[in-house]
Amino acid sequence: MIARMWEVRASRSGFDELLAWVCDTAVPALEVLPQHVSSDVYSSTDQRIVVITKWRNSPENLRTPPENLVARAPHVWDFNPVDR
Repeated sequence: MIARMWEVRASRSGFDELLAWVCDTAVPALEVLPQHVSSDVYSSTDQRIVVITKWRNSPENLRTPPENLVARAPHVWDFNPVDR
């Protein structure tokens, strides 16, 4: 299992539209892939959106968000479970 964390900061006026794009376009495009396990979307009060997806293998990237909606390019990290 691989968890991929995708984080982006919305432009000042683009938060609502970016969140809608993430929820209605970007995440559904991943959820149909056979290696996809689950997705969660989070938002913060400082204009950030985080998507955490879980994959059986070979995680896929979210689509590139519309430039006018973001303050900077998304950051992406992959995580593996820790046996404890």
